Amino acid sequence: MHDDRRITEKRLERFVRERIAPAIYGRALPLELSGWDAPGEPVPVSEALRQVFEPQEHGAAWGKAWSTKWLRLRGEVPEGWGVADGTTVEIVVDLGFSIDAPGFQCEGIAWRPDGTIIKAISPRNQHVPLKLLGGGLSVDFYVEAAANPDLSQGWSFAATPLGDKSTSGDEPRYRLGRIAIAELNEVVWELHQDIWTLSGLMHELPFELPRRHEILRAFERMLDIMDPDDVAGTAAAGREALAEVLSRPAYASAHELLATGHAHIDSAWLWPVRETIRKCARTFSNVVALMDENTDFVFSCSSAQQLAWMKEFYPELFIRIREKVKAGQFVPVGGMWVESDTNMPGGEAMARQFVEGKSFFLQEFGIDCQEAWLPDSFGYSGALPQIVKSAGSRWFLTQKISWNQVNKMPHHTFNWEGIDGTRLFTHFPPVDTYNSELHGRELAHAQRNYREHGRGTISLVPFGYGDGGGGPTREMVAAAHRTADLEGSPKVRMGTAKEFFTQAEAEYHNLPVWVGEMYLELHRGTYTSQANTKQGNRRSEHLLREAELWCSTAAVRTAGSFTYPAADLKRLWRLVLLQQFHDILPGSSIAWVHQDAERNYASIARELEGIIAGAASAVLGEGDTTFLLNAAPHERNGVPALAAAEPVHSDSPVSVTERAGGYVLDNGIIRAVLDANGLLTSLSDYATGREAIASGTFGNHLELHRDTPNEWDAWDIDEFYRRNVVPVVDARSVTLERAGWDVVVVVERTVGSSTITQRISLEAGAESLGISTTVDWQEHEKLLKIGFPLDVRADRSASETQFGHVFRATHTNTSWEAAKFEFCAHRWIHVAEPGYGVAISNASSYGHDVTRTIRDDGGTTTNVRVSLLRAPKFPDPQADLGVHVLDLSIRPGASIGGAVEEGYRTNLKPRLLAGANPVEPLFTVFNQALVIEAVKLAEDGSGDVIVRLYESLGERSTGLITANFDSRMVQSVDLLERPVEAPGVKPGAGAAELTLRPFQLVTLRFSR
Repeated sequence: MHDDRRITEKRLERFVRERIAPAIYGRALPLELSGWDAPGEPVPVSEALRQVFEPQEHGAAWGKAWSTKWLRLRGEVPEGWGVADGTTVEIVVDLGFSIDAPGFQCEGIAWRPDGTIIKAISPRNQHVPLKLLGGGLSVDFYVEAAANPDLSQGWSFAATPLGDKSTSGDEPRYRLGRIAIAELNEVVWELHQDIWTLSGLMHELPFELPRRHEILRAFERMLDIMDPDDVAGTAAAGREALAEVLSRPAYASAHELLATGHAHIDSAWLWPVRETIRKCARTFSNVVALMDENTDFVFSCSSAQQLAWMKEFYPELFIRIREKVKAGQFVPVGGMWVESDTNMPGGEAMARQFVEGKSFFLQEFGIDCQEAWLPDSFGYSGALPQIVKSAGSRWFLTQKISWNQVNKMPHHTFNWEGIDGTRLFTHFPPVDTYNSELHGRELAHAQRNYREHGRGTISLVPFGYGDGGGGPTREMVAAAHRTADLEGSPKVRMGTAKEFFTQAEAEYHNLPVWVGEMYLELHRGTYTSQANTKQGNRRSEHLLREAELWCSTAAVRTAGSFTYPAADLKRLWRLVLLQQFHDILPGSSIAWVHQDAERNYASIARELEGIIAGAASAVLGEGDTTFLLNAAPHERNGVPALAAAEPVHSDSPVSVTERAGGYVLDNGIIRAVLDANGLLTSLSDYATGREAIASGTFGNHLELHRDTPNEWDAWDIDEFYRRNVVPVVDARSVTLERAGWDVVVVVERTVGSSTITQRISLEAGAESLGISTTVDWQEHEKLLKIGFPLDVRADRSASETQFGHVFRATHTNTSWEAAKFEFCAHRWIHVAEPGYGVAISNASSYGHDVTRTIRDDGGTTTNVRVSLLRAPKFPDPQADLGVHVLDLSIRPGASIGGAVEEGYRTNLKPRLLAGANPVEPLFTVFNQALVIEAVKLAEDGSGDVIVRLYESLGERSTGLITANFDSRMVQSVDLLERPVEAPGVKPGAGAAELTLRPFQLVTLRFSR
């Protein structure tokens, strides 16, 4: 029996490969080709169609990396083709595809001579139906072919020059395949789909089940009936032989899969943003064409940015998309500007992802997305549930946690509880992919893997080729139809994410709860890779804060003479949000992407500096008095939060004492001792009298590690990096500088081929020691960390995240804790024992680790390290090479509140400007635990002032926020500035009393 089964399976495999697949297309006739090569970057279709097209040989090599070739295809359909029952005429276009890598190679899009889009040409979607060309038997259309190189390289992670246009070479990368008019035999095509579905199911059924053998015997009958020399003529009989096993209904208890079309298109990754725009046009044109043929087909499209690109660059296609949205087939989901990273964006940026995304979908389509949709981001911040709910959404979907290296998530449908206690209905599709083909293997896995059997009956399956692979195909839709009610298979139904969530929420009560962040046990290197991109993001976030604050202040204080630059600020926000995409900000894209990002950040900074200067000039007036513009939510140098005033300076300078080749720095608040190598051997504060640095150790300790992950170079740091370390101790020189009453110790070092200069500064009146590290980084596959061994017995660390902080264990009692050997923190990290803590803040670093050691004296050392630089070779072989300036501060004796304050101080540098008048803050908050994160004017242009604040200490806090301008009414609103009831908020006339739970986020609208 076993040998008989294998014989039949091999016979079937070969018959499909050699007989059925080739017979899908019968007669074929090559088309006349002509071509034009775009000389540089892609051009609009209107420009391309004006060019002179030269004769083009079939089978010719074409396409240096990143180039574009335009082909004109012409011919006549022979008389009698496509008129027989079950046949139709299509044009088949093979640009030189490798079937194994859809989305990671050349791609094309077909255009009519009038400049309208037909559909895409991709490895598994090579056909253009004749009927789409406008009728008649003449063939005349164009193909825009993109020679995108395959940087995936079989996921070997080998260094390649292909990711930079300047180093990608001039040799052709592709050779044209068959380009012809062909007669499609629809009966053979349908038979092929029958076999694909049944074979996939059969191989997933247990061997002992009769159903498996019944399908096998049906295949035997089909093979016996069909004539290998006349597949077209016997295909109908072959289908009849399979009809009975294909028609048997599913078990009543079969799992239900809601299949929604999808095409996860990374907004940049192994291609630049400019190519993503074309990938979106290709995929979306495929989708709307497929909808014309299948009215039950539904496509879920996330990322408002991608649809905004369609509106700008492909307006005719956007109109067609809008029609399909009205029909309920093309469904915007997610409500975010892009599928962003969620670890590193700041709180306000994370909020703006939803503000901009949901606003775009509402404005363009009248749709208020109810689900957050992040299948591929690299872990999920514990602040997300509150942010999602604050945006007016109800549900959350992800899939990426299935990539965990060690621990398996215990649930697929559950409530996710965020840091403030907000719970969000969450689904984690058990199919473990967001690019399903609806193959029997995937469907069976989803059913077996689903962890809520007995409580729930349904899960979600996103299907379609992503990243320019063409999205869902007619073959996938055929598979969905065949598995809608098929014995042995889950029941597949096409529909929307909303339908899934509504049904799942209704049937599954008393959900299990997951509390806190969903940490991805993989891709930990993304907190550090491409330091310039991360620095640009952090700087942009804070410049936007300043720009909105001072522009709002100017608009209110100047009685209408200053015009709030709403359009400019929105445009700049959207550009920053785009670059928070989960392969840009994490540093996991090709060189081209990060070069673009750095140029964009430089442009953003120039423009925002101009906006800030204009607003400041409007409120300060002309004069010679020096004012400090304090955009931070805390007092600084005697200047109130959110105000401008003359700074108050310390009344005594920093004292310096030389000791054994090093220095003792003392400003009367803290005292730091640096040895002859510039290492921090002592750091204490006068308020507590405690020593922060563990006995016998030193801080400001640079360490160079070998960094050779097993795979995913730019993405991963593997735990074994810790076993290979070179301490960077010796200094070439240690010198002292004094600037006014402040002191700087300059330390120069060399490590490998790199030079490091540190400026260790203590300012008069400061509560922290500053460390600015300039590195001319010339290493490859190395990781540079800076460490501080602290005399603190801490069993957990606190790291800032959006609108609060998260605690993580410093021990490794469980595998979940051990897996977090590298984690993300925003502006600060804090470790403490009862009564004493230390805060370390940063200006652009995100990767951290914290460990514990027991000293010989029995004390505990808590080791806090910040990851400064990496040097991965894939996908950018020159990643991070060059000069970087990385700023940190360390504050001894710091509470959590002190850490919050220090984070803002490190990231909002003093802004000193000349003027005539001080500026009163628009708002005063009578409790520093309540932190204002944003001040802006309302999105509707009314001139009302929006203020967003949160409880920052992780405790119940009360306070009063008062407007220092004439405000007739205060309202609680959501992130989209719609009225909502907010617990703990009691609005009054120009003020609001607040009683906030830990980390609660509140948005208030002050009417003017």
